[in-house]
Amino acid sequence: MKLLFFAAVFTFFSPACFGQKSLLSYDDIKYLLHNNLNQADTFLTAKGYVISKKDINNKNRKYTLTLPGNTYNNIAVRLDGKRLFIEIETDEPDQYNLIRESISQYLDKNTVADGIQSYTVKDLGNIYISVNDTAPYNPLRRDYDINIVPDKHITAYN
Repeated sequence: MKLLFFAAVFTFFSPACFGQKSLLSYDDIKYLLHNNLNQADTFLTAKGYVISKKDINNKNRKYTLTLPGNTYNNIAVRLDGKRLFIEIETDEPDQYNLIRESISQYLDKNTVADGIQSYTVKDLGNIYISVNDTAPYNPLRRDYDINIVPDKHITAYN
């Protein structure tokens, strides 16, 4: 009986765990900021993302992932000098919640901007999150823009 119960629980929760493996977590962002663009290509491709734009001269990359339920994750990575800047555009609430919950204690209350949440994370940098309505309007969907600006001491390894 116990074996049947555990099998049922595992079967029920395993798709939820595999569904989040393609979403970026706080640790994934930390890894990306400390590594170069080639490692970002390998890492994000392993998570299921597809390189949609690769500009070698300007050192920019864009990655796309279509998730179940017609949601998406678009990630833009830009190398400026030795610092890597990351922008995540998504309409997947789980992606937004995954990042927001891991940095919620770092909310910067001194920075006030209209509709933008600002977080200052020690040894990582600043994270700016804006939440907007989708176009065309859908009360169940929101667009989330997450911009990660690394601390000046964090550089990508070559």
